[in-house]
Amino acid sequence: MEEEDAVLGADVLATTDAWGVFTHGTKSLAGYLRRLRIGGMRPKGRPTVVAEGGAWGIVDGDSSLGMVASAFAMRLAMAKARQQGIAYVGVRNSCHFGAAGYYTWLAAREGLIGISMANDIPSVAAPGSRGAVLGSNPLSYAIPAGRHRPMLLDMSTATVAGGKVYAARTRGERIPGNWLIGGDGRPTTDPSGYPETGALMPAAGHKGYGISLLIETLSGVLTGASTTWRVGSWMWDDGRSPTGHGAAFLAIDPRVIAPSGDFERKVEALIDELHASPRADGVDRLLVPGEMEWEHFDRAMVQGIELPPDVVANLEKAASLSGVQFPCPAGGASAT
Repeated sequence: MEEEDAVLGADVLATTDAWGVFTHGTKSLAGYLRRLRIGGMRPKGRPTVVAEGGAWGIVDGDSSLGMVASAFAMRLAMAKARQQGIAYVGVRNSCHFGAAGYYTWLAAREGLIGISMANDIPSVAAPGSRGAVLGSNPLSYAIPAGRHRPMLLDMSTATVAGGKVYAARTRGERIPGNWLIGGDGRPTTDPSGYPETGALMPAAGHKGYGISLLIETLSGVLTGASTTWRVGSWMWDDGRSPTGHGAAFLAIDPRVIAPSGDFERKVEALIDELHASPRADGVDRLLVPGEMEWEHFDRAMVQGIELPPDVVANLEKAASLSGVQFPCPAGGASAT
């Protein structure tokens, strides 16, 4: 890959680990390397704008690393929002893009509101379905907050990320009863059949299902990307063909829409109000989205990142694929 693309991909994965979101960080590296080596992603792929207007654009990702096309699209949305106040940029011909929150943070750290989302191969049931009908279709927003760190939400529209179910399967653990349905469409605590059989449950039932369908529309249908079962599996297929993922990025510039300049002051006041709200017995504090992740991040910048065993194992695979000596002793429970 070009050096700037490789640095971007590494930054997305390492930042995600620093936030403590280990399901979407360097654990994915071996899977990306496999696809880059055998053709499912193009190391030299270059995202290009194939259609645009003043406040919108469509980007063809050229089957590049999903982070490359996604950062390109969010930066394009930010540039348009600085002119128009708000902008939408959709991506087609992409792949798994990692943590949706990285791209919204790109906007928030420059004073813009960022929204990102993507579709995926179905792994999530609809209320009443026997199997999967939509992907876990992530959604993120980040909002600049003045003296506070940006509010940052990054969520799956499934009750839980599929990576957590698969991690439990790998460890031979049971899962909560509201994470998964089995092949009969009934809730199960046994993850051993996932993803071959069964499906994740939608977050909040019909509400998560409805939000996921909106994401499928904005990321897949509107962009011309693949949708539902036409999206390839970046984890489970042979890695030789593009997956056709779609994504969507929105940016809002408060300085254009609210030129008085008091937007961030009002967000500060909103957060302060939430922090000061009455708490239930035994609750030390109330948090807004992102605060736990920023605490993980700050600690990581000082102490390094303590990696769970499953992440260490996947980094060993990545090192083997690359011919790079892995620094962690074999069988170690964690690495910093």
